[in-house]
Amino acid sequence: MGTFKTTPITVLETISKEDFIRNYYKPQKPVLLKGLTKDWPAYEKWSLDYIQGKAGDQIVPLYNNEPAKDKQSVYAPVEEMKLAEYIEILKTKPTDLRIFFYEILKKMPDLVNDFEYPDIGLKFFKKLPALFFGGGESKVFMHYDIDLPDSMHFHFDGHKHVTLFSPEQTKYLYRVPYSIHNLESIDMDDPDFEKYPALQYAEGITANMEHGDALFMPSGYWHYIKYLDGGFSMTLRALPRRPLKFANMLYNVLIMRNIDNFTRKHWGQKWLDYKDRKAIEKTHKNILNLT
Repeated sequence: MGTFKTTPITVLETISKEDFIRNYYKPQKPVLLKGLTKDWPAYEKWSLDYIQGKAGDQIVPLYNNEPAKDKQSVYAPVEEMKLAEYIEILKTKPTDLRIFFYEILKKMPDLVNDFEYPDIGLKFFKKLPALFFGGGESKVFMHYDIDLPDSMHFHFDGHKHVTLFSPEQTKYLYRVPYSIHNLESIDMDDPDFEKYPALQYAEGITANMEHGDALFMPSGYWHYIKYLDGGFSMTLRALPRRPLKFANMLYNVLIMRNIDNFTRKHWGQKWLDYKDRKAIEKTHKNILNLT
């Protein structure tokens, strides 16, 4: 077992639009901004209690830390529950249950009055702001976003730990083909360098987030997220503007995802096992010249 090589993320209180574009957006470098939300109503208002008070009888799908198996869809929830009841769990005990991609405009449109789209140089896709909820045992498996956005990720009411890896580190991460994640058998908290030797060459960036923090995640960055206690986050996405990234996004969404869904539906676990073998073969081939 071992520990990933990581460095702490750059942390700033505020930044100008010009400096953000020059130092972080153009070079595609992550940064954590502490003061970006302090003028928002959300900074004072957004908490688990606040969301719970607005929840009503909404029923939400919940996910846990277990990977999907056989022909099971990765988008199939493990259970459903009233949002208010779920938030009560977050407030009172650790849980691995989490909400994935809660669409604000459909579920609680008045929340848009509580935040702004930062004038920081990103052209945000304003039709899809989303919330993500998790408890003290929730983990979001290592992945990158299929639509390859440049994202601003804001956290509220709680603490979470994020580990990032740049796209250049993909060759060490055992990326599963036709997927946006790495091998789900890898323990990202305690990686087994004997079984997965390429991981020892990967170099990541770590960020500890608390209420009001904003994390810039450039397009294609891998992220592994652990909720340290109950809380929630909001992601604002900007579609990739570079032609190659945009073409890759279209391939991921229109072709790769459909190939994977179709083959998984017909082959089930055999398809998953095949992809895992290919991930190991390709990654180990990548490190032959390093050993």
